[in-house]
Amino acid sequence: MILTVTLNASIDKRYVLEEFKVGEVNRLKECQYTPGGKGLNVSRVVRIAGGETTATGFVGGHAGRYIEEALENFGVSCAFCRVSDESRSCVNIWDEKNGIQTELLEPGVTVTAEEFDRFTEQYRHLAERADVVAVSGSVPRGLDGTAYQRLTAIAKEAGSKVILDTSGALLELGIEAKPSLIKPNIDEIRMLTGKDCGKMEDIIEAALKIRERGVENVAVSLGADGSLVVCGSGVYRATVPRLDTVNSVGCGDSMIAGFAMGLERGDSMEETLRRASAVSAAAALQEETGIFDPDDMEKIYGKVKIEKIRM
Repeated sequence: MILTVTLNASIDKRYVLEEFKVGEVNRLKECQYTPGGKGLNVSRVVRIAGGETTATGFVGGHAGRYIEEALENFGVSCAFCRVSDESRSCVNIWDEKNGIQTELLEPGVTVTAEEFDRFTEQYRHLAERADVVAVSGSVPRGLDGTAYQRLTAIAKEAGSKVILDTSGALLELGIEAKPSLIKPNIDEIRMLTGKDCGKMEDIIEAALKIRERGVENVAVSLGADGSLVVCGSGVYRATVPRLDTVNSVGCGDSMIAGFAMGLERGDSMEETLRRASAVSAAAALQEETGIFDPDDMEKIYGKVKIEKIRM
């Protein structure tokens, strides 16, 4: 089972307009509502791929009940901790004419120390049943940068592999608990190492420095140029074919789902990176966030180039 952690879950609302006009009344062509948050995107992708997944985190109010119901309808098991505040909404505005995407993110619930302690006790039992735990995204108000460090340590003590996908202080402090895999972008790896990372060799050296701190696998997102993974068996570079993408939001979460499934099955890193890259690329072809078409993934899978660039 893959356990996903989304402490700041939301209802994601995607608004499509012919042209977004600032300061004017804008009428939508269409709108979509889905349970949102990086970990929930991971769970949906795992389910589409046929995996078993449980989603946990905080939800509250009517919005929280919608999130749970929508996930259960998708086949995701829910084990959320309920709080009194209303769960947030996050709005994604797609301007068709200009090809511009704008996001509006509400801050979300406020979590007390007592509520977080209650959650961690529940989380401990869930982690004991999980093969892989994916901890993703931001944290609610009331929690500090040590939250993911604590959750990573608990999952590792329970015997689970842990993927940590976050940024800023949450990432910097979280890696002290030595997660199994992190997926920083270039800016984040600069923050972690202080290196410029202007060249590929610099990025690899920075990732190797992070591995020395106890992170087993460091997957670095290179945007349109693909990704690379620095791990115990070497350094692998993935290049994906150019596609006419529709929605890039959540593609990183789809990649995390691919990594989680590879770690769960014990696949080689080459196979894990190829499938994770293909799932991520397939997700970019869908208007709805956090889903992919398995047929698209299989077509892309054979076109993903994996190169071992260092032993």
